[in-house]
This record gives sequence, C-alpha cells and structure tokens, in this order.
Amino acid sequence: MLVAGVVWAFASGMLITKGATWVFGVADQPLVRLGVSILIGILFYRLLFIRIAGKHIHRITNLDRERPSALSFFDTKSYVMMSSMIMLGMILRNLDFINKDHLFTFYIGMGIPLLFSSIRFYQAWLAYPNHGKQ
Repeated sequence: MLVAGVVWAFASGMLITKGATWVFGVADQPLVRLGVSILIGILFYRLLFIRIAGKHIHRITNLDRERPSALSFFDTKSYVMMSSMIMLGMILRNLDFINKDHLFTFYIGMGIPLLFSSIRFYQAWLAYPNHGKQ
C-alpha cells in the first residue's frame, strides 16, 4: 500500500506541477482555471477515484502472499488503463488537438483525485496490521 501511495502521489505531483506551471504562467484567468480544476478534481474523486482506490486497497489487503511484489498494487487491467492515460495525455499535449489552457486545467483536475487517493493508500498502509514488520 505504501508503494501504491507513493506511485499515485508521484503521478499527482507530475500532473499538478505541469498543469499549474501552464495555468499560472501562460493561461488567462489562472484563479478561475484553478477553481475549475479543483471542482473537476473533487468530482472525479467522489464519482470515480474513491471506488478505484477502495478496490485496490481491498485487493491488496486480500493478496495471498505475505510479501507480495511491489508491482502488485495494480492488477493487469489497471496497468493497461494507466498506460493508456499516460499515452493519451502525451498525444493530446504534443498534437495540439486540444487547447493547452483546457488540457492543463484538466491536468490539475486529474492530479487532485490522484493525490486524495494516495492519501487513502497511506491511511490504509498505516492501518494495516503488518506494515511495520519485516
């Protein structure tokens, strides 16, 4: 769970940093865009990510092995989804298909639920009975 929390926090940090750099450096009305980003982030967390993080926490706590692989925080479907989202983000950023103001506002909006989800992983790791045992 600790690995999952770190990975999700890292992804969140990358998205929020990329988005905030654009929004506060280039975009018009940065405070409005930040407000929209926060709203998007909260909605995504409440409607989607709260269930995704819960599903992964449940799956991790029920793994058969005592010392599972550090990469087992995702199942195959989640790795495919994560890879697809990364590739889509890179394609949209590089092809100028979507206005950068909207794209980077959305980056912040996606980084927020990832950050909240990473906090859930940390909380689950702290609550997990064997987290401190070697």
